[in-house]
Amino acid sequence: SPLPALGSHRSICSCTEQSHLGPKLAKPKVRAHTTEHIRNKNMAEVDFHSPEEEKKVEPYSPSRSISSNFHRRFDSVQEYVTVLGGSKGRVIEKVLIANNGVAAVKAIRSIRKWAYDVFGDERAIQFVVMATPEDLRANAEYIRMGDVIVDVPGGSNNHNYANVTLIVELARLHGVHAVWAGWGHASENPTLPDTLEKSNPPIKFIGPAGPPMRALGDKIGSTIIAQTAGVPCIAWNGEDVRAEYDRETGCLPDSSYQAGTITSATEALEAAIKIGFPIMIKASEGGGGKGIRMVDSAENVQTAYRQVCGEVPGSPIFIMKLSSRSRHLEVQLLADEYGDAVALNGRDCSVQRRHQKIIEEGPPVAASPDVWDAMEKAAVALAKAVGYANAGTVEYLYSEPDQKFYFLELNPRLQVEHPVTEMITRVNLPAAQLQVAMGIPLCHIPDIRELYGQNRFEGAEAKIDFAETERVKPFGHCIAVRITAENAEAGFKPTSGGIQELNFRSTPSVWGYFSMDSSGSIHEFADSQFGHLFANGNDREQARRNMVLALKELSIRGDISTTVDYISHLIELDDFIENRIDTGWLDALIKENADGGGKGGQKIEDIFRSRSTVKTKKLNNDTYAVIGAVVLASDKCSSDEQQFVDALQKGQLPSQSLLSVVQDVELILSGTKYKLKCTRTGPHTFEIAVAGVDDACVEANVRMLSDGGNLIDIGGKSHVAYLTSKGDAASGMRISIDGATVAFSPDYDPTSLRTDVAGKLVKKLLPDGAHAKKGEPYGEIEVMKMFMPLKVEESGVLTWCVNEGAALAPGNLLASLELDNPENVTAAIVFEGNLAVHGWRNAAMGSPGENSPKRSNLLLRKTLESLNGGMAGYLLSKDALKQAMDALQAAATDSSLPVYEIDEQLSVLSGRIDAKLFDELSSLIAEFKNLTSGIGSQARFPAEKVVAMLSDQADAI
Repeated sequence: SPLPALGSHRSICSCTEQSHLGPKLAKPKVRAHTTEHIRNKNMAEVDFHSPEEEKKVEPYSPSRSISSNFHRRFDSVQEYVTVLGGSKGRVIEKVLIANNGVAAVKAIRSIRKWAYDVFGDERAIQFVVMATPEDLRANAEYIRMGDVIVDVPGGSNNHNYANVTLIVELARLHGVHAVWAGWGHASENPTLPDTLEKSNPPIKFIGPAGPPMRALGDKIGSTIIAQTAGVPCIAWNGEDVRAEYDRETGCLPDSSYQAGTITSATEALEAAIKIGFPIMIKASEGGGGKGIRMVDSAENVQTAYRQVCGEVPGSPIFIMKLSSRSRHLEVQLLADEYGDAVALNGRDCSVQRRHQKIIEEGPPVAASPDVWDAMEKAAVALAKAVGYANAGTVEYLYSEPDQKFYFLELNPRLQVEHPVTEMITRVNLPAAQLQVAMGIPLCHIPDIRELYGQNRFEGAEAKIDFAETERVKPFGHCIAVRITAENAEAGFKPTSGGIQELNFRSTPSVWGYFSMDSSGSIHEFADSQFGHLFANGNDREQARRNMVLALKELSIRGDISTTVDYISHLIELDDFIENRIDTGWLDALIKENADGGGKGGQKIEDIFRSRSTVKTKKLNNDTYAVIGAVVLASDKCSSDEQQFVDALQKGQLPSQSLLSVVQDVELILSGTKYKLKCTRTGPHTFEIAVAGVDDACVEANVRMLSDGGNLIDIGGKSHVAYLTSKGDAASGMRISIDGATVAFSPDYDPTSLRTDVAGKLVKKLLPDGAHAKKGEPYGEIEVMKMFMPLKVEESGVLTWCVNEGAALAPGNLLASLELDNPENVTAAIVFEGNLAVHGWRNAAMGSPGENSPKRSNLLLRKTLESLNGGMAGYLLSKDALKQAMDALQAAATDSSLPVYEIDEQLSVLSGRIDAKLFDELSSLIAEFKNLTSGIGSQARFPAEKVVAMLSDQADAI
């Protein structure tokens, strides 16, 4: 914290007033008009009319800049709770983290930061973490951060992180004082806090108690409570229900709850027709994009109902009207155990796909200050009405045209996007959760006090009237981006696999955290989100620009696909820049891409290009194809050579084909098939030509990097490429080029229905032998706890190859399709003509052109390398051989050759040989250059003089 500025009344008072938290500090003495006063003006406020102004100023002491009101430290958690806690104060020094991934990482880091600030010991709070075999194999970051690691069963989360019985038993076994469940898994299961409270001794749940969680965590129950309290709610199947909430049990009358519940597909259809399409079918216990489906027609209601039931088994279901062109705004709440609750500003989470948040930002700027104030007050009133304690989020749908808001739900937990609020309020939310669980009143939590303009520490008697005290203004603007293992070009389909590189560079404006490092992996039971980036700025545009740069510099390489490239383009669209977005904006873009039928993301790139005025430099598809061909050819040659050597070492006679220097490569990108011939002309050089065309090519130089990458020079321009996936029958090769992921397509074969991700076949939507129409779903696959539809790409008769419940790996054949009209299948167009690649040349032209060395010594060196390559067995065509011999003759007969050769050596030997000899040689070369500087001048270089000079020097040594 900086020293208090001159004239800062609050700062001087905080350093001098008596407080029971520390001894009374002597008031600094000041002199008003002296040089020494100027040097010490940051120490105290000056009263120029005070009789003390002529008194001598005490020497500055660094320790006096440390205020107990701002930087006080406590010896122990016990002391902290004793001094600041209320009547419900309790000591919490050991916490079980009932979560994994980014949630566990964020909680541990935040609380350790708080512990160091308050106690000077980041390990003042001990963490017990749960680890499944999958997380251990994935080398998850949170496991290395834990103080105690407990092995738990693997598989789906009902065996581990969502298993309440297991969590409670582990908490008892390891003697923890509290359990933190974060978000997802068991975080919204009221059975967990109820069971922990009944333990002997009781174990504190870091979150709301069971009754309010049961009431507000349930979407049906919270909507009934909200509309009973007068909070505006959107049309839904239970809009006429009113009921009184029982604060002791957290329950509504069963008849009222059942009146708001849909119990069958038939009932769902009836309610949907009554409400009017489009509608949302939602699981009351769902969240995070699971257990929610948008339906726009009656014929899709029953399928969507069944999918929602399958994603959140056992959850009650309800139906609400889809509010199109609305924003998703949410208020961050924090409430203590003494009846106080505050709103910590909020967030705009309108950029969503399939109702899963992609980009979050805060503070919300769409709602006017008056409307936003009303939304915050309604959220606080709702929390107080049910006796809510700890962190929570009230979500609203906000209609911007008429400035009306509608209650959506209350999440009785911390949200994954909570760091947005942390950055604009400077409140450490996981630490605040812990302090509320310790029984610390809101008015004594240092971050909350500072948010309301108070000193961080003032003592037990200090109170704050939150209703009357103004909150400080937000600290700039923050934009957050979720980093997920999803294929954005394939409808955000989840992917899994290892990570070879994860390189994120934090800056003062951008920070982030990840659930693993470069040695980790995403397993099939993990959540697809494995990272989160947060960019702040003075305003929204500055925060957006900071995020764009961070995404461009973020490097993630591995078996997975990520949304990084997609989102970096998304936030440069004019709609996002101008903040013309709503909850249906991204889904509309995705649908437009799907309807366009583009292969390899071509359509979405066109959309990005047409809707953005931001200029971006990007390689064309021809260059991507050439780089991909070079990577494949180099990889094939290296592996073949290794096989050849291995066979010789075993005493076997290897196949001569392993030494082939010509590789034929076929790649499909954006609906175009590139058939390329890669000819190896040297240890590190290739010539790439279009197959069947021998008079045009481009030269490429490739070098292997220590991390497995390829440094490729094409036409004088360098590129770094990594082969992340060689592809299979269901998915094409993926390659990272200069940080951008390029996904090549496999051969289009609509007769083989395969999966390109790992998962489980949960249901056959069409029976064996059924006729499927183009675009019709034929099955459902469960991928990372999400149900994904499988659709046929052409019309035909279906024949299944696997059964329901089968575990699937990428590339597995699910079914075959006998096409109705095979002749109508659109195949990729074979590329013909010249490639639009820098350095492309016609072989008949002789010289490579602008990339040929101009100096004779460099030309000679390159020519000898080419000839040596030919002698070593690399391919040298007749034209290339003729060019090499002509270049050799030209270089050898050039009178400047010895000049450049000697000049090059002198540049290295400068300062290492006799100064007189160096000057003589330099003068000789300069004289010869002057002599031959005229046009057509020819002279013989005096090599004898150079030899004589060197001989004389050698004799003298």
